[in-house]
Amino acid sequence: MFETLKKAINTPDIRKKLLITFGLLVAYRIVAHIPLPGINRDGLSSLFASSQLLGLVDVFSGGSLSRFSLSTIGIGPYISASIAMQMFTYTIPSLKELTKEGLYGQEKINRYTKYLTLPVAIIQSFGIYILFQKQGLFPQLAPIDLVSLIVTLVAGSFVVMWIGDLITEQNLGNGISLIVLVGIISSIPISSKSILLGFQSGDLVNIIFTGIISFLVVMGAIYVNEAARKIPIAYASSNKASYSGDSFLPLKINQAGVIPIIFAVAIVLIPSFLGNVFVQSSAGFLNTIGTFLNYNFAPNSSYYNILYFLSVFFFTFVYTALTFNPEDIAENLKNRGGYIPGIRPGRATVEYLNNVLTRVTFVGAMFLGLIAILPNVASSITGVTSITIGGAGVLIVVSVVLESIKQIESQVIMHEYSNVGLN
Repeated sequence: MFETLKKAINTPDIRKKLLITFGLLVAYRIVAHIPLPGINRDGLSSLFASSQLLGLVDVFSGGSLSRFSLSTIGIGPYISASIAMQMFTYTIPSLKELTKEGLYGQEKINRYTKYLTLPVAIIQSFGIYILFQKQGLFPQLAPIDLVSLIVTLVAGSFVVMWIGDLITEQNLGNGISLIVLVGIISSIPISSKSILLGFQSGDLVNIIFTGIISFLVVMGAIYVNEAARKIPIAYASSNKASYSGDSFLPLKINQAGVIPIIFAVAIVLIPSFLGNVFVQSSAGFLNTIGTFLNYNFAPNSSYYNILYFLSVFFFTFVYTALTFNPEDIAENLKNRGGYIPGIRPGRATVEYLNNVLTRVTFVGAMFLGLIAILPNVASSITGVTSITIGGAGVLIVVSVVLESIKQIESQVIMHEYSNVGLN
């Protein structure tokens, strides 16, 4: 990896792309620090200091939410629209056909995703206003002021999305993913303050234990992110079967990525949200339910972690089933004259792929579920809370860094081949 980075820096064209990418990421962080007026800053700081759930959401915004800056909703609407569009492409026939039209189809899907981002951004901006207004951080805004606020938040989101597109054009990594990565990394110093307090208090045992857990989680995330079950593929040519051992169908252990964790976070937030609503009710029955939900579904509670784990486990299977269709794979293999050695083409291939996919997905679901709840479990044992322990943040950082390194390496290889051709 370091050798690849050294070659990239020493190559003028790639170095220029690296500098442009770095400059765009700096521009994103500047946008993330442009504050918006009209909110109670002291109350905002107190709210995020007292809510672990909001703190978790704030980590992925790079601190923009707790600062209420221009990029408060950031690329959240685009990510939501992308997930929705990805699911639509597997359920709407016309969109599914577009995925088979190569670059043209991908460009149309990207355009539809950006169209969908606009209403999602408006809804999320209004939701942010309602959340903060209910907490007494905002006064009751007049309609024109509310529209102005929503337009500003939506504009900030599209500016961040535009910066992400400019980064993607450099071909050194996905721009949106790199923005999320920078947002997570920028939150590490603040989220790691408990480690520094542990050093000051002399609690070295828990600090060392936290460091070991963090290291093992990162290594596990790298291993599972790269791991795949390779199913050998043979091809028939001129009535003769040929199998060199080089052709295979990879089924990744973590086929669903971090999407199940994102869905699961939305699910586990519901009890706490309902609890906060019911507690404010004048009805004694609802007030009792609200107190129960707030107490039993706090981030460090058993109910919360069980619900979180089961939600991740469930959504891993659901999302994998949506994005990987064994029938399509079997049909494509049959059309290209390919088959799995020892397995008949057609229905037998579909059943074989389903069986393998189920076993592989089970391992991936267990891994995602465990890594999702690990920060809460480790913090309850050690008393040290930090993003470096694990969770979705580690998965995102690992996957984005590995993907960016691969793209930089491909750029270096292309440059070396071009030099050989010229010589």
